[in-house]
Amino acid sequence: MYSKSVIFWSSCAGMLLFGIALITLGSVVPDLRIKLQLDEISSGALFSILPFGVLAGSMVFGPVVDKYSYRILLSVSCVFMFAGFLGTALANSQGFLRIYAFLIGLGGGAVNGATNALVSDISDKDKGANLSLLGVSFGIGALGMPLILGLLRDIASFETILISVGILTLATGMLFMLIRFPAPKQPHGFPVARSLGMLKDNVLILIAFFLFMQSSFEGIMNNWTTTYLIDYLSVRQSMALYALSSFVAGMAFMRILIGTVLKSLTEMKLLFYSFIIILAGLIFLRTGNSIVPAIAGLVLLGAGLAAGFPVMLGVTGARYAELSGTAFSLVLFIALIGNMIVNYGMGVIARNYGIQYLTIVGFAQLIIMIILYIFIFGKNNKRKINT
Repeated sequence: MYSKSVIFWSSCAGMLLFGIALITLGSVVPDLRIKLQLDEISSGALFSILPFGVLAGSMVFGPVVDKYSYRILLSVSCVFMFAGFLGTALANSQGFLRIYAFLIGLGGGAVNGATNALVSDISDKDKGANLSLLGVSFGIGALGMPLILGLLRDIASFETILISVGILTLATGMLFMLIRFPAPKQPHGFPVARSLGMLKDNVLILIAFFLFMQSSFEGIMNNWTTTYLIDYLSVRQSMALYALSSFVAGMAFMRILIGTVLKSLTEMKLLFYSFIIILAGLIFLRTGNSIVPAIAGLVLLGAGLAAGFPVMLGVTGARYAELSGTAFSLVLFIALIGNMIVNYGMGVIARNYGIQYLTIVGFAQLIIMIILYIFIFGKNNKRKINT
């Protein structure tokens, strides 16, 4: 028999690792540019290859964990990340560097998806609340790693930092090898027909496109807020980076509340209140003309967006308890596609019309999310599926 508490905290370790991994690679790119004489195009290629790795990991993990359970998938994914970090630290050519970036993304994407599916599987109730607490681990990794990197910058080389993170991923993989996981849900053969039937489930497709908007909303806030603050509000770069961290902090704090004091709220009410908070955040960010209302808006936006993934993944896990991994793969794959498409579109808008349209895009995404929310819960409350 497996221990739910051990599995939950091990999943949190995996999600923490995912947050650390994504932040660490981006933080050492300036050092890599100097070491390998990378130009802007080569540096940008690393950031474009990493999401494709995450996308691939998100696509393949589901069928694997449904068929073989989680131990092998999580352990091998950590080995991929270890190889990626070690290779990046020791790289002497640009070509191999791209392979290593893909490996980090591949392993990270699989760990991200598998830990979410795993927590959903072991949660008989309060799936959304437990998934929210899991998401806090990513926030801790994403917020804490820049601070640690800053402290280590003067006493350790970037190669040492990368190797250390790689060793941490390998140790986490060894931890996964020692844990007892739930039995495979489909040990006698993968049900291809039933999996393809997910594409006919209107609610699941609506959830996928809700997460398409959710992921892209988070993405444009993470990637374009500093530009918005610097170019539109004339904020200093150092203050803009501080303001961006307030967005992540707001999301992490709200997920703690969702997993504890707000866990009694229904999914519908939680998202309804979240939409109100998002609207308030956009208004602050749009109408404020200084850093103070901008920070307030970003905290509210982070808090408002905190519930989207946990709630919708919880609904997905409840509908497809016997194929949760595959269902999570589908919705996370579409969510990541949305992140990439809308972020690219935001770049086109910023270049041709101005970065001030960031909040307009946010308002449009909020409207679409509300419409999808109405249809999702209208249909889900009529018909529950447990395949």
